[in-house]
Amino acid sequence: MTDAPAPRFESRLLINGRLLEGRAGTFANINPATEEVIGEVTDGSKADMHLAIDAARRAFDETGWARDHAFRRRCLLQLHDAVEAEKEQLREELILEAGCPRAITYGPQLDAPLSDGFRYPADLIGSYAWETDLGDAFVPLTGVQTTRRVLREPAGVVGAIVPWNFPFEITVNKLGQALATGNTVVLKPAPDTPFNATRIGRLIAEQTDIPDGVVNIVTASDHLVGEELTLSPEVDLISFTGSTAVGRRIMEKGAATMKRLFLELGGKSATIVCEDADLNFACAIGIAPCMHAGQGCANPTRMLLPRSRYDEGVALLKLLYDNISPGDPQDPATLCGPVISAAQRDRVLGYIQKGIDEGATLLSGGTEPPEGFDKGFWVRPTLFVDVDNSMTIAQEEIFGPVLSVIAYDDDDDAVRIANDSRYGLAGNVMSGSLDRALSLGRRLRAGFIGINGAVGYSADVPFGGYKSSGIGRQNGTAGFDQYTEIKSIAYPAS
Repeated sequence: MTDAPAPRFESRLLINGRLLEGRAGTFANINPATEEVIGEVTDGSKADMHLAIDAARRAFDETGWARDHAFRRRCLLQLHDAVEAEKEQLREELILEAGCPRAITYGPQLDAPLSDGFRYPADLIGSYAWETDLGDAFVPLTGVQTTRRVLREPAGVVGAIVPWNFPFEITVNKLGQALATGNTVVLKPAPDTPFNATRIGRLIAEQTDIPDGVVNIVTASDHLVGEELTLSPEVDLISFTGSTAVGRRIMEKGAATMKRLFLELGGKSATIVCEDADLNFACAIGIAPCMHAGQGCANPTRMLLPRSRYDEGVALLKLLYDNISPGDPQDPATLCGPVISAAQRDRVLGYIQKGIDEGATLLSGGTEPPEGFDKGFWVRPTLFVDVDNSMTIAQEEIFGPVLSVIAYDDDDDAVRIANDSRYGLAGNVMSGSLDRALSLGRRLRAGFIGINGAVGYSADVPFGGYKSSGIGRQNGTAGFDQYTEIKSIAYPAS
């Protein structure tokens, strides 16, 4: 787009209020749609990470940040305004480094999280139950009439580790909640998408009153640099969004220092389409795995159709998938852009081949590269039908534009299939009866349920999963709870 503003890339780390070069040199940020180098970003070392951790520790222990509610609110609103002023540059930056389609930046990639990701937690500071009065009571243990209070206090230093699929959205919701609750933060962005995070670092340093050390941002090509956050005894809480495998490693490595954890991990979400649903509308949800090339943890990648309407639903889905092609993410009409890297492309194609090998029917897409793309990391939107829920493509998170369609007999069978997964992040139910849909939704072992096409995601709605999809909830008052510790105080009643 010729009228789009050229983004100004920030390549430096933010440590203790200063924009610095990393000690490990630089690494290239690659456009996944073209394989061209967007720019070089400074490469942080383990020593840089420890400088950042030390700065965050001092800022928490030695400044009034944790106690000054009004100041935190003002700083968060300053940060919102600073990012808002550069929103259009940030939009172009996200399209280039994440390969996300332009249309999606007007929703979950940028505009939606920016609208409330800082402002909601800033406003919640004033109404959150920082202190609860339990009243006076006679305590037999001491024989004293006692006043009891329960306090919520910040956890301390938060290590925030961000993935590459929705990098700005996840960063905003981690920073907003962690800072609003009085914590200090060391943020480690994914090496595939560093520039949106370093931009925030520059804005914090230049356009807010956030004290030195309260926010630190360390980019690094080596994932083990980020693991220093998990290993350090100076870090109190890890807030991680990413794969279940890495989440398990964080739990294991963090056990030595009894880390508090928020883990938002993988998903294999199911959509139950009831026989009384508007099938045209219900099957339209089948497009969701194509959005941003399927690189979303809550994507509904399994569609459960009743046997009585299975053939009808499959025909509708085939029509959809035959008419969706990967496209240039700069084009406003594109839904499915590239995947993030060659490694991710090969991983997704491996799953597609596995589906073929295990006997699922490939109805659209496949392993052949799409026409017209000589460069970039592309996967064709792929539709499998006649899928058994025990197949690999129905059990493992593919993180690509692949939908598996599964037949079921009745409501109990649908719930059984949907819950037959190690994951439990999200799910959907489509029915002509709201009561029926709600009843089925309550039976799903997942943390985030959509009914009849609705999606509740926003800064005031808790988000997270059951089972291997994670621990804890982010956003809303539950998110504030996630980033705080509980302290009980008792003293003789006057």
